[in-house]
Amino acid sequence: MGLFSKLLGEFIDVIEWVDQSQDTLVWKFPRQDNAIKMGAKLTVRESQVAIFMNEGRIADIFTPGMYELSTQNIPILTTLMSWKYGFNSPFQADVYFVSMRLFLNQKWGTKNPVMIRDAEFGPVRLRAFGTFSFKVQDPKVFLSQITATNPDFSLENINEQLRDTVVSRAMDTVAESKIPVLDLAANYNEMGLLITQNIQPDFAELGLQLSKLFVENVSLPAEVEQALDKRSQMGIIGNLGAYAQFQAANAIEKSAENTIGGNLGAAGMGLGVGAAMMGQVGNIFQQNQFNPNEKATDTPPSLNIVEYHFAKDGKPDGPHSLATIKTLIDSKVISKETQVWKKGMAAWAPAVSLTELFDHEPPPLA
Repeated sequence: MGLFSKLLGEFIDVIEWVDQSQDTLVWKFPRQDNAIKMGAKLTVRESQVAIFMNEGRIADIFTPGMYELSTQNIPILTTLMSWKYGFNSPFQADVYFVSMRLFLNQKWGTKNPVMIRDAEFGPVRLRAFGTFSFKVQDPKVFLSQITATNPDFSLENINEQLRDTVVSRAMDTVAESKIPVLDLAANYNEMGLLITQNIQPDFAELGLQLSKLFVENVSLPAEVEQALDKRSQMGIIGNLGAYAQFQAANAIEKSAENTIGGNLGAAGMGLGVGAAMMGQVGNIFQQNQFNPNEKATDTPPSLNIVEYHFAKDGKPDGPHSLATIKTLIDSKVISKETQVWKKGMAAWAPAVSLTELFDHEPPPLA
């Protein structure tokens, strides 16, 4: 091999980039010390841009297409370089390929809850996350401001900065929008558009374009969500008195089902107790209803509540309130002959002997 052929072998005559990665933004053609031959073939594929740099300065930019390099189609580089050997001499230049494709599904999210002020709940802490898509809009700005002389610049090198920018602007937008916390879920699309508009100038400074941003979720702390769930339950329940009576009715039904060893008397007692519970709960809600015409009093209600015991299967059963005992009498669980006792009695006595238990019956005829 002659000296001339050996020199030709050191010249680069094909320049191209076949991108097999999914995350490379800028790739430097590995020229090293080899000179680029005048007349070499340059191939720039779709979604690529080739940038020639001379002594650290951007010279010529090539959009998609196939080029035969000559002094005619690299005018700036021709102007910058001294051509001592005429138009067919080799030259040296750094060649960078910039990916112009769309980078999809980039994640963003708050690392810590962000405090904002809500019109209904006051100060609340929010978390948010979603995805965004971007691409290189101005390769000259991106190369000069961000990648510099980095021979292989990937998403990993810039993704954290982009995420921080998105999160900062996104939460600013949420706070400034004044959208109530409970209405945020119905406005994710609108929020995404507003955030995109606010972030666009920040991306443009880097030579990038934010193509699309999605808000996937805005959430409250777990304890606040639990409080909201309880509030929703209260709204669904509505009238607490009616709800309490409904619960008592369910208790009656369960008491009727849970007979003790098939004892009908025990089942009747369960029904009676459940009915008494329902009556007491209903009375509690009625008593606690606010009456604007009623004057306040400093005298507390009497706490001297009489409690009764009655004999059942040879054993005392109690204590029970007067209302419960009367219900058991109505249910035939307690008869006139049933032995009963209350505080203050010296001994057990038939139920009929306590006038308050059978005060609803007429006296015997004379």
